[in-house]
Amino acid sequence: MSDYYSTNTAMLPLFAPAARQKDPPVSHAAAAKAKSFQRGHAAKILAALEHGPAGQSEIGRRAGLLPHQVNKRLNELAMAGAIELTGLLCESSSGGKERQWRRCG
Repeated sequence: MSDYYSTNTAMLPLFAPAARQKDPPVSHAAAAKAKSFQRGHAAKILAALEHGPAGQSEIGRRAGLLPHQVNKRLNELAMAGAIELTGLLCESSSGGKERQWRRCG
């Protein structure tokens, strides 16, 4: 992963996973670890969209992520202004239709 993506994703206002105060220590450790996954996944998604617009399935294929990992980040990246919907539908890996995304700017 290049410095370009790590720098840009560090500035995105992504949602921080949290554990409740009374949760066991393992929950707090998992919440802290999830934040690094979140930023890493966001960077991979942004890098995948450098190759052109794509649906969730194609983004996952390009980025080496599972569909649910991609899905969790798409709306966060959109709310941060990093990506947007194209308004088009594309074919999913299962043959259905899914929304197509692109990088902003």
